[in-house]
Amino acid sequence: MIKIIEHEHELDRDLLNKTLSGKKMLSYMRAYGPNYEFCRFYKLTDENGVGFMFIINSTLIICTDGMLQPSEEIDLFVSMNLPFRIEGDRHIIDGIKLDDHYQKLNRTIFELIPDDSPLEAIEEHVDFNPKLTDVYQILSEGFPNIADFSLWYTDTSHRTRHGISRVFTYRGSTTASAVFDIGSTVLIGQVATTVAARGRGYAREFLKWLAKFFNGLGKRAYLLALDVRVSFYQEIGFKIVGREVVLERIDIEKDSLSKGKLAEEKQ
Repeated sequence: MIKIIEHEHELDRDLLNKTLSGKKMLSYMRAYGPNYEFCRFYKLTDENGVGFMFIINSTLIICTDGMLQPSEEIDLFVSMNLPFRIEGDRHIIDGIKLDDHYQKLNRTIFELIPDDSPLEAIEEHVDFNPKLTDVYQILSEGFPNIADFSLWYTDTSHRTRHGISRVFTYRGSTTASAVFDIGSTVLIGQVATTVAARGRGYAREFLKWLAKFFNGLGKRAYLLALDVRVSFYQEIGFKIVGREVVLERIDIEKDSLSKGKLAEEKQ
């Protein structure tokens, strides 16, 4: 059974706090609550277990207790909404009956482990409160298919105002965001460098700085990488802590294509 969630207390915080996907769901509930049409939460139940779904704009996240089974009802939900990306519980994702709309992609979970080497990044070059228009300009060069500015700006500014997310820039040409910062866990995403500044090692310097920065705050930072970026993060020295599968639409343009292009360039 799929039931829309109308109150925050209907989410199982203990269950969702076990995974990055679950924590992302909790972060959006804290930022938006359950009353926005573009940000909807659902509870899943069957005779075996329980789970939760969350759809924000065009991304669907599914988290379960590991006992809930794939179902025709979930398949129907996917076919009706056709989200761009589906992520979360591997058992459920593997059980979704796919049509020509989707392909499976591997994604690696890295923990940003700080090392003892001297930091090349200089903190005075880190902007802790950059103009979001400047951030978007950097992202638009790294991810040509990023959402339009108004949609991205509204979501990003809303989450940062509510203390869920943080946005940084480095040397005015590299950016990275804390997609969520909850308790002792941070998820880093939207890492990009302007075309003009690539090849100078700014992304590498900045990510190593972020690893030490969050570690110094007593937090564990993670990031997610498609196959085209795995070697880059391994070279930095980050630790692989898990692997997962995501589904992405193939009948519309994908930002994963641009990520593949970025992987060929030394940042």
